[in-house]
Amino acid sequence: MAQLVECVPNFSDGRSKQVIDAISAAISNTSGCSLLDVDPGASTNRTVYTFVGSPEAVVEGALNAARQAFSLIDMSTHSGEHPRTGALDVCPFIPVQNVTMDDCIRCANLFGQKLAEMLQVPVYLYGEAARTESRRNLPSVRAGEYEALPDKLRCSEWAPDFGPAVFVPSWGATVTGARKFLIAYNVNLISTKEQAHRIALDIREQGRGKDQPGLLQKVQGMGWYLDEANIAQVSTNILDFELTPLHSVFEEICRDAEDLKLPVVGSQIVGLIPLKALLDSADFYIHRDRLFVLEEEHKVRLVISKLGLDSLGPFKPNERIIEYMVKPQDDGRLVSLSLQQFVRSVGARTAAPGGGSVSAAVAALGAALGSMVGHMTYGKRQFENLDVVMRRLIPPFHQAMNDLLHMVDADASTDTPRDRKVGRRMEGGRERVMSGIRTHDLHMRTVALHMGRQLHQVSCSAALWFLFYQTSIFRWELFFPLTCFNCSFSLPQKRR
Repeated sequence: MAQLVECVPNFSDGRSKQVIDAISAAISNTSGCSLLDVDPGASTNRTVYTFVGSPEAVVEGALNAARQAFSLIDMSTHSGEHPRTGALDVCPFIPVQNVTMDDCIRCANLFGQKLAEMLQVPVYLYGEAARTESRRNLPSVRAGEYEALPDKLRCSEWAPDFGPAVFVPSWGATVTGARKFLIAYNVNLISTKEQAHRIALDIREQGRGKDQPGLLQKVQGMGWYLDEANIAQVSTNILDFELTPLHSVFEEICRDAEDLKLPVVGSQIVGLIPLKALLDSADFYIHRDRLFVLEEEHKVRLVISKLGLDSLGPFKPNERIIEYMVKPQDDGRLVSLSLQQFVRSVGARTAAPGGGSVSAAVAALGAALGSMVGHMTYGKRQFENLDVVMRRLIPPFHQAMNDLLHMVDADASTDTPRDRKVGRRMEGGRERVMSGIRTHDLHMRTVALHMGRQLHQVSCSAALWFLFYQTSIFRWELFFPLTCFNCSFSLPQKRR
């Protein structure tokens, strides 16, 4: 699987199409970089770019963009609603696929060093890449903004991590670092800027100061007025959406707005968002409102509606959800093969795919049959008395079907080290091979255990359904899942 790092540079120009397009071209023309999103804002006078690539490629792409911006942006004449310290205000690196936070910290250090050498400008490290605790939070590093830099750079405690401690009027300073996925999320209000900021002070973690902390952890916030839309916004950065989900921010702002008798008119996501953040919020509303929604596409639509994400313009999932924009390479996945290709690959002279993959595939078909019966029953007038039962029984089959499909490939990926004889001849080779075998066996057992739990859960549901339907036309569709699950328990797995 390819390594993917996301880079989200924020440049201090959101009004000049020439500048925005030139920086976009610099990123797009960098080998190995895929530009996913360009989000300019006229009021903030700031453009957020989002691109992905290998660790080496994204560093090069960010440097090319900065080089272009250096000749086009003059910070001495800049004004805008958003806090900023420089022409390239902030440039974070975020792990996406097959990379660690340490990899992103290395990207930030390499980028900071090269940027300082290339442009002779001060560069600070923040987030996970920060060298001191006082620089971990971006607002702390950005305190005083561009206007405070001449005095700030004279203080030893604010000496830059890279580059000279010299004020460059046309550029300012750049902050770079590594962090988790940050969601830039704004909630729209028909109110004044001051009222929006009052709510922001209540909900942001920093609150109104040390003596008055805010309600939501890992949330930054401020209020501003969006002239182009003629509304106010509570503008937030959600630094950890698993700790403080999207819906928690929205619902808390709605409560505060209601207390102030202010209408909330939707919300806005700036840049891209992970799929999980939307699905977590969908699950919240499904549980709270007792809704029956299973399909991923429908869950995304539900969240768009509940949060009003299309209030300022269409929210197009294929252009805003990062997993939808960076499609995985499916060519090597077993579940992407045709049925004929899969059967032939099982029958080939190879150790994988073997019994585990076949078990998962057969069980997935069984779960799919159970799901089919449920969907053909739910919502029909003649089975209206079973709607409550169907709402409870269909989801386990639907979930098991998806989970078991993932296990088809998960089992096949558990390969033991090849060429054991060569490995044993090398120094320490036997220990390395045995360690690899133990890891492989542990992974196999984990996959098998997870599969067993799925099969037990849906087998109980299938047996219950069979009793319900033993006199109906669906009885054989439910008999076959039981047979499939029984076969999956019984199929041997190849020792590899």
